[in-house]
Amino acid sequence: MRKRITLYDLADQLGLTIQTVSKALRGLPGMSEQTRSEVFKLARELGYMTKDQKVTLQQDLISPYPVVQRRFVLVQNKQSLNFNRLLLQGLHERFMEFGHTVQPLLIPPKLKPSQFNDWAEEQGLLYAEGVFIAPRMNFDLLEQKLLELQIPRILLNFPPPESKVDSVIWDVYEAVYQAVRRLVRMGHRNILYVGDTKDQRGFVIRWQAFTEAMKEAGVNVDPTDHAIERDGSEGWLHDFERKYQLHQPTAVICGIDEEAAPVYHTLRRLGVNVPQQCSLVALLNEQIDTLPLCSRPQLPIREAGYRAADRMLWRIANPHLPFEHVRLQGDFFMGSTIQKQ
Repeated sequence: MRKRITLYDLADQLGLTIQTVSKALRGLPGMSEQTRSEVFKLARELGYMTKDQKVTLQQDLISPYPVVQRRFVLVQNKQSLNFNRLLLQGLHERFMEFGHTVQPLLIPPKLKPSQFNDWAEEQGLLYAEGVFIAPRMNFDLLEQKLLELQIPRILLNFPPPESKVDSVIWDVYEAVYQAVRRLVRMGHRNILYVGDTKDQRGFVIRWQAFTEAMKEAGVNVDPTDHAIERDGSEGWLHDFERKYQLHQPTAVICGIDEEAAPVYHTLRRLGVNVPQQCSLVALLNEQIDTLPLCSRPQLPIREAGYRAADRMLWRIANPHLPFEHVRLQGDFFMGSTIQKQ
Protein backbone atom coordinates (compact mmCIF):
# COMPACT_ATOMS: atom_id res chain seq x y z
CA MET A 1 0.00 0.00 0.00
CA ARG A 2 1.30 3.43 -0.95
CA LYS A 3 2.54 5.46 2.02
CA ARG A 4 0.70 8.74 2.48
CA ILE A 5 3.16 11.64 2.13
CA THR A 6 2.57 14.68 4.33
CA LEU A 7 3.95 18.19 4.67
CA TYR A 8 5.90 16.93 7.68
CA ASP A 9 7.73 14.40 5.45
CA LEU A 10 8.70 17.10 2.94
CA ALA A 11 9.79 19.54 5.64
CA ASP A 12 11.84 16.87 7.43
CA GLN A 13 13.73 15.77 4.29
CA LEU A 14 14.43 19.35 3.19
CA GLY A 15 15.29 20.69 6.63
CA LEU A 16 12.64 23.42 6.30
CA THR A 17 9.71 24.47 8.43
CA ILE A 18 6.24 23.21 7.56
CA GLN A 19 5.18 26.82 7.03
CA THR A 20 7.90 27.36 4.40
CA VAL A 21 6.99 24.16 2.53
CA SER A 22 3.30 25.07 2.59
CA LYS A 23 3.98 28.58 1.26
CA ALA A 24 6.20 27.20 -1.48
CA LEU A 25 3.53 24.79 -2.71
CA ARG A 26 0.88 27.53 -2.65
CA GLY A 27 3.06 29.95 -4.63
CA LEU A 28 3.39 32.46 -1.79
CA PRO A 29 6.47 34.73 -1.35
CA GLY A 30 9.02 34.53 1.45
CA MET A 31 11.77 32.25 0.10
CA SER A 32 14.34 31.98 -2.69
CA GLU A 33 13.37 30.47 -6.03
CA GLN A 34 15.95 27.74 -5.42
CA THR A 35 14.17 26.72 -2.20
CA ARG A 36 10.80 26.79 -3.95
CA SER A 37 12.18 24.65 -6.76
CA GLU A 38 13.59 22.10 -4.29
CA VAL A 39 10.22 21.84 -2.54
CA PHE A 40 8.36 21.24 -5.81
CA LYS A 41 10.96 18.72 -7.00
CA LEU A 42 10.74 16.61 -3.83
CA ALA A 43 6.93 16.84 -3.79
CA ARG A 44 6.82 15.49 -7.34
CA GLU A 45 9.29 12.70 -6.57
CA LEU A 46 7.35 11.54 -3.51
CA GLY A 47 3.93 12.00 -5.11
CA TYR A 48 2.71 14.65 -2.67
CA MET A 49 -0.28 16.66 -3.86
CA THR A 50 -1.92 19.71 -2.36
CA LYS A 51 -5.66 19.79 -1.84
CA ASP A 52 -6.09 22.07 -4.86
CA GLN A 53 -4.08 19.68 -7.07
CA LYS A 54 -6.27 16.75 -6.01
CA VAL A 55 -9.43 18.74 -6.68
CA THR A 56 -8.16 19.65 -10.16
CA LEU A 57 -7.43 16.00 -10.98
CA GLN A 58 -10.83 14.94 -9.72
CA GLN A 59 -12.51 17.61 -11.84
CA ASP A 60 -10.67 16.24 -14.87
CA LEU A 61 -11.72 12.67 -13.95
CA ILE A 62 -8.08 11.65 -13.29
CA SER A 63 -7.35 9.43 -10.32
CA PRO A 64 -4.47 10.86 -8.24
CA TYR A 65 -3.54 7.34 -7.06
CA PRO A 66 -4.32 4.93 -9.93
CA VAL A 67 -4.19 1.18 -9.35
CA VAL A 68 -3.34 0.37 -12.98
CA GLN A 69 0.11 1.11 -14.41
CA ARG A 70 -0.15 2.52 -17.92
CA ARG A 71 2.47 2.25 -20.67
CA PHE A 72 2.94 5.18 -23.04
CA VAL A 73 5.24 5.63 -26.02
CA LEU A 74 7.19 8.66 -27.29
CA VAL A 75 7.67 8.23 -31.05
CA GLN A 76 10.56 10.17 -32.50
CA ASN A 77 12.99 10.27 -35.40
CA LYS A 78 16.65 11.24 -35.59
CA GLN A 79 15.81 14.92 -36.08
CA SER A 80 14.13 15.11 -32.67
CA LEU A 81 16.86 13.34 -30.69
CA ASN A 82 18.63 16.54 -29.67
CA PHE A 83 15.75 17.60 -27.42
CA ASN A 84 14.32 14.13 -26.78
CA ARG A 85 16.17 13.85 -23.46
CA LEU A 86 14.43 16.97 -22.15
CA LEU A 87 11.00 15.82 -23.32
CA LEU A 88 11.50 12.39 -21.81
CA GLN A 89 12.63 13.92 -18.55
CA GLY A 90 9.42 15.94 -18.31
CA LEU A 91 7.25 12.95 -19.24
CA HIS A 92 9.02 10.71 -16.73
CA GLU A 93 8.73 13.27 -13.93
CA ARG A 94 4.97 13.56 -14.31
CA PHE A 95 4.17 9.90 -14.97
CA MET A 96 6.38 8.82 -12.06
CA GLU A 97 3.88 10.51 -9.75
CA PHE A 98 1.16 8.16 -11.03
CA GLY A 99 3.27 5.02 -11.44
CA HIS A 100 3.03 5.07 -15.25
CA THR A 101 5.89 4.53 -17.72
CA VAL A 102 6.90 6.09 -21.04
CA GLN A 103 9.07 4.31 -23.61
CA PRO A 104 11.02 6.10 -26.38
CA LEU A 105 10.57 4.53 -29.81
CA LEU A 106 12.72 5.56 -32.79
CA ILE A 107 11.21 5.42 -36.28
CA PRO A 108 13.73 3.80 -38.66
CA PRO A 109 15.17 6.43 -41.03
CA LYS A 110 14.21 4.46 -44.15
CA LEU A 111 10.74 3.37 -43.02
CA LYS A 112 8.18 3.96 -45.79
CA PRO A 113 4.56 4.91 -45.10
CA SER A 114 3.49 1.64 -46.73
CA GLN A 115 5.55 -0.23 -44.09
CA PHE A 116 4.21 1.73 -41.12
CA ASN A 117 1.40 -0.62 -40.08
CA ASP A 118 3.69 -3.68 -39.98
CA TRP A 119 6.32 -1.73 -38.04
CA ALA A 120 3.74 -0.43 -35.55
CA GLU A 121 2.44 -3.98 -34.97
CA GLU A 122 5.96 -5.33 -34.52
CA GLN A 123 6.79 -2.64 -31.95
CA GLY A 124 3.54 -3.12 -30.03
CA LEU A 125 2.65 0.51 -30.67
CA LEU A 126 -1.06 -0.19 -30.94
CA TYR A 127 -1.06 -1.81 -27.49
CA ALA A 128 0.22 1.31 -25.73
CA GLU A 129 -2.22 3.36 -23.66
CA GLY A 130 -1.28 6.42 -25.68
CA VAL A 131 1.39 7.87 -27.97
CA PHE A 132 3.33 11.13 -27.88
CA ILE A 133 4.47 12.35 -31.31
CA ALA A 134 7.80 14.18 -31.13
CA PRO A 135 8.49 17.37 -33.12
CA ARG A 136 10.22 17.66 -36.48
CA MET A 137 8.22 14.97 -38.25
CA ASN A 138 5.89 17.39 -40.00
CA PHE A 139 5.50 17.52 -43.79
CA ASP A 140 6.05 13.80 -43.40
CA LEU A 141 3.56 11.08 -44.31
CA LEU A 142 4.71 9.11 -41.27
CA GLU A 143 3.47 11.88 -38.98
CA GLN A 144 0.07 11.59 -40.65
CA LYS A 145 0.12 7.85 -40.01
CA LEU A 146 0.75 8.52 -36.33
CA LEU A 147 -2.03 11.11 -36.20
CA GLU A 148 -4.44 8.53 -37.61
CA LEU A 149 -3.77 5.97 -34.87
CA GLN A 150 -6.92 4.92 -33.02
CA ILE A 151 -5.40 5.43 -29.57
CA PRO A 152 -4.99 8.63 -27.51
CA ARG A 153 -2.32 10.88 -29.06
CA ILE A 154 -0.56 14.06 -27.98
CA LEU A 155 1.36 16.00 -30.63
CA LEU A 156 4.47 17.70 -29.26
CA ASN A 157 4.42 20.23 -32.05
CA PHE A 158 2.31 22.92 -33.64
CA PRO A 159 -0.70 21.05 -35.10
CA PRO A 160 -1.26 20.96 -38.86
CA PRO A 161 -4.63 22.26 -40.13
CA GLU A 162 -7.65 20.02 -39.52
CA SER A 163 -5.70 17.61 -37.34
CA LYS A 164 -7.86 15.98 -34.68
CA VAL A 165 -5.32 15.83 -31.89
CA ASP A 166 -4.31 17.60 -28.67
CA SER A 167 -0.97 19.40 -28.83
CA VAL A 168 1.57 20.76 -26.36
CA ILE A 169 4.56 22.81 -27.52
CA TRP A 170 7.00 25.46 -26.32
CA ASP A 171 6.02 28.74 -27.95
CA VAL A 172 8.74 29.67 -30.43
CA TYR A 173 6.62 32.51 -31.81
CA GLU A 174 6.73 34.21 -28.41
CA ALA A 175 10.43 33.31 -28.09
CA VAL A 176 11.44 35.03 -31.35
CA TYR A 177 9.26 38.02 -30.53
CA GLN A 178 11.03 38.32 -27.16
CA ALA A 179 14.41 38.19 -28.91
CA VAL A 180 13.55 40.93 -31.41
CA ARG A 181 11.99 43.22 -28.82
CA ARG A 182 14.92 42.81 -26.45
CA LEU A 183 17.40 43.73 -29.20
CA VAL A 184 15.29 46.66 -30.42
CA ARG A 185 15.08 48.06 -26.89
CA MET A 186 18.87 47.87 -26.75
CA GLY A 187 19.15 49.99 -29.90
CA HIS A 188 19.49 47.29 -32.57
CA ARG A 189 17.56 47.63 -35.82
CA ASN A 190 19.90 46.06 -38.35
CA ILE A 191 19.24 42.46 -37.28
CA LEU A 192 20.12 39.42 -39.41
CA TYR A 193 17.98 36.29 -39.10
CA VAL A 194 19.60 32.88 -39.63
CA GLY A 195 17.53 29.75 -39.95
CA ASP A 196 15.43 27.49 -42.15
CA THR A 197 11.99 29.02 -42.74
CA LYS A 198 10.22 26.26 -44.68
CA ASP A 199 10.96 22.65 -43.72
CA GLN A 200 9.16 22.50 -40.35
CA ARG A 201 6.00 24.16 -39.05
CA GLY A 202 7.97 25.52 -36.10
CA PHE A 203 10.55 27.03 -38.47
CA VAL A 204 7.80 28.79 -40.45
CA ILE A 205 6.36 30.22 -37.23
CA ARG A 206 9.79 31.49 -36.12
CA TRP A 207 10.20 33.42 -39.36
CA GLN A 208 6.67 34.81 -39.16
CA ALA A 209 7.37 36.06 -35.65
CA PHE A 210 10.63 37.70 -36.78
CA THR A 211 9.05 39.56 -39.70
CA GLU A 212 6.07 40.71 -37.63
CA ALA A 213 8.22 41.84 -34.69
CA MET A 214 10.53 43.75 -37.01
CA LYS A 215 7.53 45.38 -38.71
CA GLU A 216 6.29 46.43 -35.28
CA ALA A 217 9.69 48.12 -34.80
CA GLY A 218 9.28 49.96 -38.09
CA VAL A 219 11.59 47.74 -40.14
CA ASN A 220 10.30 46.03 -43.30
CA VAL A 221 12.02 42.68 -43.80
CA ASP A 222 13.39 41.70 -47.21
CA PRO A 223 13.85 37.88 -47.16
CA THR A 224 16.79 38.10 -49.56
CA ASP A 225 18.77 40.00 -46.89
CA HIS A 226 18.65 37.05 -44.48
CA ALA A 227 20.35 33.64 -44.34
CA ILE A 228 17.23 31.51 -44.69
CA GLU A 229 17.85 29.31 -47.74
CA ARG A 230 18.49 25.61 -47.07
CA ASP A 231 19.28 22.91 -49.64
CA GLY A 232 20.49 20.10 -47.38
CA SER A 233 24.16 21.10 -47.69
CA GLU A 234 26.47 23.35 -45.69
CA GLY A 235 25.91 26.11 -48.23
CA TRP A 236 23.71 27.98 -45.74
CA LEU A 237 26.77 28.81 -43.65
CA HIS A 238 28.55 30.38 -46.62
CA ASP A 239 25.33 32.28 -47.34
CA PHE A 240 25.31 33.56 -43.75
CA GLU A 241 28.92 34.70 -44.04
CA ARG A 242 28.19 36.54 -47.30
CA LYS A 243 25.02 38.19 -45.92
CA TYR A 244 26.84 39.26 -42.76
CA GLN A 245 29.72 40.85 -44.66
CA LEU A 246 27.30 42.55 -47.07
CA HIS A 247 24.90 44.04 -44.51
CA GLN A 248 27.14 44.35 -41.42
CA PRO A 249 24.28 43.77 -38.93
CA THR A 250 24.67 44.85 -35.31
CA ALA A 251 22.86 41.71 -34.13
CA VAL A 252 22.15 38.17 -35.31
CA ILE A 253 19.24 35.95 -34.29
CA CYS A 254 19.89 32.26 -34.87
CA GLY A 255 16.52 30.53 -34.98
CA ILE A 256 17.63 26.88 -34.88
CA ASP A 257 19.52 25.16 -32.08
CA GLU A 258 22.03 23.14 -34.12
CA GLU A 259 23.00 26.15 -36.23
CA ALA A 260 23.96 28.37 -33.28
CA ALA A 261 27.48 27.01 -32.76
CA PRO A 262 28.45 27.18 -36.47
CA VAL A 263 27.14 30.77 -36.63
CA TYR A 264 29.09 31.83 -33.54
CA HIS A 265 32.34 30.21 -34.72
CA THR A 266 31.93 31.72 -38.19
CA LEU A 267 31.68 35.16 -36.59
CA ARG A 268 34.83 34.44 -34.59
CA ARG A 269 36.65 33.28 -37.72
CA LEU A 270 35.66 36.55 -39.42
CA GLY A 271 37.27 38.41 -36.53
CA VAL A 272 33.92 39.61 -35.15
CA ASN A 273 33.90 40.11 -31.40
CA VAL A 274 30.63 38.98 -29.80
CA PRO A 275 28.96 41.05 -28.39
CA GLN A 276 31.15 44.15 -28.77
CA GLN A 277 30.86 44.21 -32.56
CA CYS A 278 27.78 42.05 -33.04
CA SER A 279 25.21 40.80 -30.52
CA LEU A 280 23.99 37.21 -30.82
CA VAL A 281 20.71 35.64 -29.70
CA ALA A 282 20.14 31.93 -30.32
CA LEU A 283 17.09 29.73 -29.78
CA LEU A 284 18.98 27.03 -27.94
CA ASN A 285 17.28 23.98 -26.47
CA GLU A 286 19.76 24.39 -23.62
CA GLN A 287 23.16 26.00 -23.08
CA ILE A 288 25.95 24.52 -25.23
CA ASP A 289 29.43 23.98 -23.77
CA THR A 290 31.15 25.28 -26.91
CA LEU A 291 29.36 28.64 -26.68
CA PRO A 292 29.68 31.50 -24.19
CA LEU A 293 26.72 32.01 -21.86
CA CYS A 294 24.23 32.69 -24.61
CA SER A 295 21.53 35.35 -24.42
CA ARG A 296 18.37 33.54 -25.42
CA PRO A 297 14.65 33.03 -24.95
CA GLN A 298 14.35 30.00 -22.70
CA LEU A 299 12.48 27.14 -24.34
CA PRO A 300 10.45 25.16 -21.75
CA ILE A 301 11.00 21.78 -23.42
CA ARG A 302 11.13 19.66 -20.26
CA GLU A 303 8.07 21.50 -18.98
CA ALA A 304 6.29 20.71 -22.25
CA GLY A 305 6.88 17.01 -21.61
CA TYR A 306 5.49 17.37 -18.09
CA ARG A 307 2.43 19.25 -19.35
CA ALA A 308 1.90 16.77 -22.19
CA ALA A 309 1.69 13.92 -19.67
CA ASP A 310 -1.13 15.79 -17.94
CA ARG A 311 -2.86 16.35 -21.27
CA MET A 312 -2.63 12.63 -22.08
CA LEU A 313 -4.26 11.61 -18.81
CA TRP A 314 -6.93 14.26 -19.33
CA ARG A 315 -7.64 13.05 -22.87
CA ILE A 316 -7.99 9.43 -21.72
CA ALA A 317 -10.45 10.54 -19.05
CA ASN A 318 -12.32 12.91 -21.39
CA PRO A 319 -12.34 11.29 -24.85
CA HIS A 320 -15.31 13.26 -26.21
CA LEU A 321 -14.30 16.80 -25.27
CA PRO A 322 -12.88 19.22 -27.90
CA PHE A 323 -9.18 19.04 -28.74
CA GLU A 324 -6.93 21.59 -27.06
CA HIS A 325 -3.63 23.20 -28.05
CA VAL A 326 -1.25 24.33 -25.32
CA ARG A 327 1.72 26.67 -25.84
CA LEU A 328 4.20 27.14 -23.01
CA GLN A 329 5.99 30.48 -22.62
CA GLY A 330 9.50 30.87 -21.25
CA ASP A 331 11.41 33.95 -20.08
CA PHE A 332 14.29 35.70 -21.81
CA PHE A 333 17.70 34.87 -20.34
CA MET A 334 20.27 37.66 -20.41
CA GLY A 335 23.59 35.97 -21.03
CA SER A 336 26.86 37.51 -22.20
CA THR A 337 26.29 37.66 -25.97
CA ILE A 338 24.27 40.87 -26.35
CA GLN A 339 24.89 44.48 -25.42
CA LYS A 340 23.45 47.92 -26.19
CA GLN A 341 24.12 49.40 -29.57
